[in-house]
Amino acid sequence: MDGLPALIDQHSHGAVHGELGLGSFETHLAAAVGAHGPAPAGTSYFDSLTGLAIRRWCPPLLGLEPRCPPAHYLARRREVGAYRAGRLLLRGSGIGTFLLEAGTPSDLTSACELATAAEAGAHEVVRLEPLAEQVADTSGSVDSFLGYAAEALYAAAQHATAFASGATHCDGYAPEAGEVRRAADRWLRGRRPGERLGEPTLLRHLLWSAVATGLPVQLHGPDPRPLAGFLRATTGIGSALVLLPRAPHHRRAAELAAVHAHVYADAGPRPEETLGRAPFGKLLFSSGARGLPELYVTGARFFLRAMGRLVREWADEGLCGAEDGRRITEMVGSGTARRVYRLSAGAD
Repeated sequence: MDGLPALIDQHSHGAVHGELGLGSFETHLAAAVGAHGPAPAGTSYFDSLTGLAIRRWCPPLLGLEPRCPPAHYLARRREVGAYRAGRLLLRGSGIGTFLLEAGTPSDLTSACELATAAEAGAHEVVRLEPLAEQVADTSGSVDSFLGYAAEALYAAAQHATAFASGATHCDGYAPEAGEVRRAADRWLRGRRPGERLGEPTLLRHLLWSAVATGLPVQLHGPDPRPLAGFLRATTGIGSALVLLPRAPHHRRAAELAAVHAHVYADAGPRPEETLGRAPFGKLLFSSGARGLPELYVTGARFFLRAMGRLVREWADEGLCGAEDGRRITEMVGSGTARRVYRLSAGAD
């Protein structure tokens, strides 16, 4: 939609470094479409909606015609070079600010690297579980773990834009100190080096600690309903909570955002569903991109296409005019993120 400010992408993981051959490109594309293993014989993961979207919107950014054959596209990508191709794709995505999950694998761009490549703003979102896991790797006792974890969280709060967690459940009260100590002892005793944090009491402790910093907290649990008690209990504390569920739970997340003043939700892959269940100012765009810079392009285009179709339908029905449609799209695409994550007006 012409005349809109650049999007603010509230959740992604970064883009790959280096050249990608057909096999490695297909591996990343398979992950993007939720597939495992090779594509069926005689097909490719370009034979998917995401693959079609890449072929439609990415070739023109590299100087090719839309819908060119995948082999031609990948050949052009190699000809241009991975670094320049990534820059052209990111700068052509329509995203002006990225909120990048910190601590991504070393083969993916950091927030600083992404900002340089895209000529855009980029901010770190610190995931709580890896933060605690890194502390546990160097802690020799429960006391040192709890002390260093508190220090690490405080230090992260000084530079992070938000915290994030994949907790699938959280009660409506913070665990008491003794409960936390017992949980830490239990986890540290049974933990193998590099093992992921899954101790429920420690996850609750980290979530409540993150909320206490006042920064926004992203909740990436697959279904937001088990977090309902936590959402109720954190009302009025001052920290915004943003629900980023997995499909098909975006509608439920939007409904919870409508109920709680401090709760927001990802607009999801079908904004026509979520915009009917929450005020427009409670919903935000994200690409969820990981690996291929093409996924930032397709995520942004899918969002703008869906929003354009929706507001045209509303205009045809007399519900809104063209200016209303642009304002609503801007609100979901960047305005709400700027407010929730306390980004400057020039962030996009």
